[in-house]
Amino acid sequence: MSGAWVSLFSGGKDSSWALYRALEEGLPVERLLTVHPDGDSYMYHVPATELAALAAESIGIELVDVRPEDFGTETVTDVGMQGDAEIEPLEAALTELDSTLPGGLAGVTAGAVESEFQYNRVSDMADRLGIDVFAPMWQQDPQDLIEEMLAAGFEIRIIQVAAAGLDESWLGRNLDVDALAELNELHEQYGVHILGEGGEFETLVTDGPHMDQPIKLDGKPNWEGTRGVFQIQDAWLGNQTED
Repeated sequence: MSGAWVSLFSGGKDSSWALYRALEEGLPVERLLTVHPDGDSYMYHVPATELAALAAESIGIELVDVRPEDFGTETVTDVGMQGDAEIEPLEAALTELDSTLPGGLAGVTAGAVESEFQYNRVSDMADRLGIDVFAPMWQQDPQDLIEEMLAAGFEIRIIQVAAAGLDESWLGRNLDVDALAELNELHEQYGVHILGEGGEFETLVTDGPHMDQPIKLDGKPNWEGTRGVFQIQDAWLGNQTED
């Protein structure tokens, strides 16, 4: 299909890998699109999405933001209904892009791995819009995926944890070969998913072969007893001077 591609992009490892693989495949990705949920979300990566703008600058692709005010305010208690409601502002943004991008919209990239809840909603949305989905991680082996990311040169920081076995020391840590070995041990002991598919941890990609400059972070752990977040106080690109 001719036309432009949009990468559904949070700055985390999964969406970043989907983008990277799309670029490697030669797909003409003309926009990154970041959804910024207000609070918890069943559909979207939540922490540190504001840093997607820095990542986009480093990658060199224009970013489109979907903000909390684009979401409905009606309270929804059913998980499925909330997921359906959360897809609406994304679909509206993509519909607008379809009318403005040269050649229209050909498809979207998605970092879905195992969540049918997320993948099916993105796929159904794509069917309604008449576009394709490029989801290179979908139902692939988690160990192979993370090893491929590290081998490609992805620098991945863990910015949120919420699982048995993951303590304060993981906040802000690089997900490297040593961390992966420990995650495999925690998988055996506690069932921790090595890609964090169960919400065990969230990540931010701070460097990779698709980025011209690394993202530098200044922050500190904020630990709440059983879960925590790496509180980012400042972030800048590697060749910029910190204020």
